[in-house]
Amino acid sequence: MDTTRFFRPHEGISLSDLAGLCGAELANPEHADRLITALAPIGRATSTDITFANSRKALPDLKNSVAGAVIVTAGLAAHVPEGVGVLVSRAPQTAFALAGAALMPAALRPWPLTSGSGISAAAIVDPAAVIEHGVVIEAGAVIGAGAEIGSGSVISSGAAIGRGCRIGRNCDIGHGVTVQHALIGNNVIIHPNVAIGQDGFGYAPGPRGMVKIPQLGRVIVQDHVEIGAGTTIDRGALDDTVIGEGTKIDNQVQIAHNVKIGRHCVIVAQTGIAGSATLGDGVMIGGACAVNGHISIGDGAQIGAMSGVAGNVPANARWAGIPARPMNGFLRDMAEANARAFGKPERTRQDKNGEEQ
Repeated sequence: MDTTRFFRPHEGISLSDLAGLCGAELANPEHADRLITALAPIGRATSTDITFANSRKALPDLKNSVAGAVIVTAGLAAHVPEGVGVLVSRAPQTAFALAGAALMPAALRPWPLTSGSGISAAAIVDPAAVIEHGVVIEAGAVIGAGAEIGSGSVISSGAAIGRGCRIGRNCDIGHGVTVQHALIGNNVIIHPNVAIGQDGFGYAPGPRGMVKIPQLGRVIVQDHVEIGAGTTIDRGALDDTVIGEGTKIDNQVQIAHNVKIGRHCVIVAQTGIAGSATLGDGVMIGGACAVNGHISIGDGAQIGAMSGVAGNVPANARWAGIPARPMNGFLRDMAEANARAFGKPERTRQDKNGEEQ
């Protein structure tokens, strides 16, 4: 596997420094000066790589690891082979992410499609647009009248920023992105082919068919949000659609008009959130979920993948299923359904494909 074509190894960071950067404890001071240059999965990590294990499922690979260092919980530290550096953390994956940010900073943000700086002669920038110093606007991008682009931002080839829109500082706007009727905060990453600020889906039945309802709101994207490729976020009808600070949205998510998403939420791919739904802070929604309109999901709630959320969800609840319900009830119902289908309740985990074993 070619691991260096796009991301070159680091010159090296000592284990003692990495421990400080990721908030972990170095188990053996004799390994303090060992240099780590790259990241790797636990089964492929070599003597200059760092990896992690956060559950007993990783034990077979962990026991045979030849990594330069591995980040583990205290309970797994005894299983690390002699000679492998050990960093102990309560949250190995988070510590690994922090170590990765130090070793591979170039992987944290999209790369510009061209090597140019400033405003390309092949970009279309309205004279009334306000462009701060240090902005990169690539060939084929379009910036509308009255749009504002903050310093350090990159507008990629083929992106279109509508009139009056505002892009904050140090943002990355990917290839083919369209931004209309929207205010984007600082340090926002928008991946290719995202569409923000188009009409919400609003119609009223009339004697001659459906009558379009004017969509007069905006999209507000707060600081440090990341939006995955192909996601669509509709502007509000009369109120705004809001994406809260630090929220991370995966690819191909649909967010309808007037939706309010709190701070530091996670929304996984192919989820659809219907109009005027409200998500509190720290909500996590698994892939391919459907969230009904005009409902609320409380702070810290978690929704399992492929769930259909029909009504309000309390704060800190864990729900799943169609219709979504508390996790204990969902798991009990699944066990009963599998018992009827396969004859043995234990096959719930053994046979996810419904095949006889």
